[in-house]
Amino acid sequence: MKNRKVPSATHSTPPRCVESQVSVRALERWTPVQAAADGGETDNTISVYEPIGYDPWTGGGVTAKRISSALRSIGKGDVTVNINSPGGDMFEGLAIYNLLRDHPGAVTVKVIGLAASAASIIAMAGDEVQIARAGFFMVHNSWIIAIGNRHDMRAAADFLEPFDRTMADIYAARTGADIKAMQKLMDAETFIGGSDAVDQGFADNLLPADQVTESTEAKAHAARRIEALCRQGGLSRVEAGRLFRDLTAGLSDSAPQSQTPRLSDSAGDHTAKARQAGDAIASFSLPTFEGIQQ
Repeated sequence: MKNRKVPSATHSTPPRCVESQVSVRALERWTPVQAAADGGETDNTISVYEPIGYDPWTGGGVTAKRISSALRSIGKGDVTVNINSPGGDMFEGLAIYNLLRDHPGAVTVKVIGLAASAASIIAMAGDEVQIARAGFFMVHNSWIIAIGNRHDMRAAADFLEPFDRTMADIYAARTGADIKAMQKLMDAETFIGGSDAVDQGFADNLLPADQVTESTEAKAHAARRIEALCRQGGLSRVEAGRLFRDLTAGLSDSAPQSQTPRLSDSAGDHTAKARQAGDAIASFSLPTFEGIQQ
């Protein structure tokens, strides 16, 4: 059944002095290698795993033109949209939202990791919205870079105001909350975790636990972070790499789990430094999300 309770969104080309940008906080919290298990790709699947809008640096990005082409290929059938994006061009995001909202088939949105800013608006077009337990929505006011004189600045602010109101209206229609409550969340640039997103009406259900995976690139990224912590403990890059290999080799041994992985003799000369590195690793914790709504 189509979800027609969410309104259409007005979108247009911004003034020459205005350029949409990805929020710095969203970019810091985006894990680009997080994706759906099994790739999640079928003929009726659209993956939104990049910033919204054309990216001139990489040649990538998710554009309304690309989504329109994908929907034409799918025809009138049902579609699944997997999202893990830090957002980006708000105007492009509103156009994609309208394309998905007007699609004749059922649209299932799965927030695999992060649906921030413009990507959160795209998610609202789903007839059913699912989110990973460890996933996040992020809602905020339009985030732009503008250039020009004082008249240009006033014109840019006036131009953006109705778009912020439209986004708040979309969130309110999806959640059933008051539009003023949504505007307060946007003013605070709010991150909303998976369970809270369901409770607050941004999503309908949590994803099954086995529908999210990390690629080998994610594991490599974790290894680099651990290596950096070892180097903070005083080891050289070569020493840190050797110690990390010894540790991971020890963890893969068939010894009982109660035994501590044994460091190889090659690390014997670095006991003090390794202890410092271990202390650094022990004190390591995932970054906190200021402003998360519990």
